[in-house]
Amino acid sequence: MSLEFTRITAAPVPSTARQSMVRMRDGVRLATDVYLPEGDGPVPAVLVRLPYDKNSRFVFMDTTAERVTARGYALVVQDVRGKFRSEGATSAWNGEVNDGYDSIEWIVNQEWSDGVVGMFGDSYYGFTQWSAVASQHPALRAIVPRVTSTGWAPHVMNPGDPSIRRVPWMEGAFYLASHWVDRDTYEYQPDYSTRPLRDAFEPVFEAIGARSVAFDLTVPHAIPVDAYGTVHPYDARPVPVLHCVGWYDNIGSAQMYDYTQLAKRPGWAAVQYLSADSSDHNGISLEGAPLPADHVHSEEVLDLRMDSYIGPALDFYDVFLKGIKSPDSLPKVSWHLGHVGWRTSEVWPPKGARTVSLFLSDAQAATGAAPGGTLSKQPDASSVDWRYDPEALIPSALPMTWVQLQYHPDERATADRDDVLLFTAPTRTEPLDLAGPVELKLDVQSTAPTFDVLAKLLDVAPDGSAHMIVRGDAQGTGHGELRLDLGHTGYRVRPGHRLALVIASSDFPLYVPNSGTDENPWLATLRKPSTQTLRAGSLSITVLD
Repeated sequence: MSLEFTRITAAPVPSTARQSMVRMRDGVRLATDVYLPEGDGPVPAVLVRLPYDKNSRFVFMDTTAERVTARGYALVVQDVRGKFRSEGATSAWNGEVNDGYDSIEWIVNQEWSDGVVGMFGDSYYGFTQWSAVASQHPALRAIVPRVTSTGWAPHVMNPGDPSIRRVPWMEGAFYLASHWVDRDTYEYQPDYSTRPLRDAFEPVFEAIGARSVAFDLTVPHAIPVDAYGTVHPYDARPVPVLHCVGWYDNIGSAQMYDYTQLAKRPGWAAVQYLSADSSDHNGISLEGAPLPADHVHSEEVLDLRMDSYIGPALDFYDVFLKGIKSPDSLPKVSWHLGHVGWRTSEVWPPKGARTVSLFLSDAQAATGAAPGGTLSKQPDASSVDWRYDPEALIPSALPMTWVQLQYHPDERATADRDDVLLFTAPTRTEPLDLAGPVELKLDVQSTAPTFDVLAKLLDVAPDGSAHMIVRGDAQGTGHGELRLDLGHTGYRVRPGHRLALVIASSDFPLYVPNSGTDENPWLATLRKPSTQTLRAGSLSITVLD
């Protein structure tokens, strides 16, 4: 049976842009818009290479161009190969290194170019920046990757620390199956009751008459893809980089992994800068959450985004593309403390930050009503069982993790379930400022050969409402210590509020349910229940005195 879908095609090229078909080394031509500033003389260029239709409202490049050209830069925006107006096969993550190099080479040979290029963009068009870094074109002088990761590739469904085995990310698979089929993109709703689960996407492939190569490389078995070729960005010539991170971004922990890894590399540490906001993948801020609309449907929301979206990048380019300001004019770290405001520091975590361990205590109470068990400064020897029932999966609190703060859901319904563990800290009498990484370590045993653990650190308000601060997941095998990277944050727990930790074994449909067996969860036709036993656990938070 075919599935109903909506096809999204390319929007018109705006009158302010001049489109060219730029030839790559293999003859494929990529659709490329140029927005030029007023005045004479060659200027530096900011290049954006994206797969989401360069002229769509979703990426609002015409609005961005107004800010970029007003500061004296050319903005060059390109559909990557195989997407929308560009030629070539549609296959995510392939060819971006060479295409990035060739696009920069085309720019520096234009009469309006002064030979200096920077790059900008979110998510996949952050990945194309890292690909250009790997190409090592000498004209590339600065990049501003936003809400992205060097490891954001089809075989890594949850990029970041490779030592953590992650829970399969259904949302990532849907992205591949809806956006990377052909030149267009598609909106539809898969039937996730289909067994095996992988077949939920087959009706739309049949209806469209094409398949997603990236999806087939990832589901049900991830096939490693060499996205960078001979040089990984970490090993390339260092380029000044402004990491723009969202504390609530679903790829935020992966981007912070890049930041911390590059800090260990000679050459890279000196040219790394961090701008971390209390925002999600789509740029919605904690200060305005929840929002009734997004930037696609609301001009007001888009206007609110623009200063924080492009402003830090333009200041960065003034230093590293134009050279009209000193690097000393830029803070090495600019970070937002949730519910307070912006701060700057020379390092991250900021000086004065320290690690505090909170132990998962009174475990026998953790499956009961709130407040459940205790987040305590002293460990105890208690343990507790919690169940995984594939016939009663824990429903996801929001439709997409990309828009965490647009919905900013109250998580108390999940916390009150008897198939999750809840641990709560004492109510704060003074502010507690979180500023750095959050990590969870568990000693867990399961009746199943594999089991999933999904955890959220919550802020519980005086009225009992609970909102997420950070989240993480990991898949365990057998028994023993399990480590979850919950990412980094800057957040104030206000007086009258308290921290709470929720631990669950499902989050559906955002994550693929565990099979409860050795069978791949994408291919399982039957899922088995299991029981997990928490024998000990500790939550590591970074606090600022």
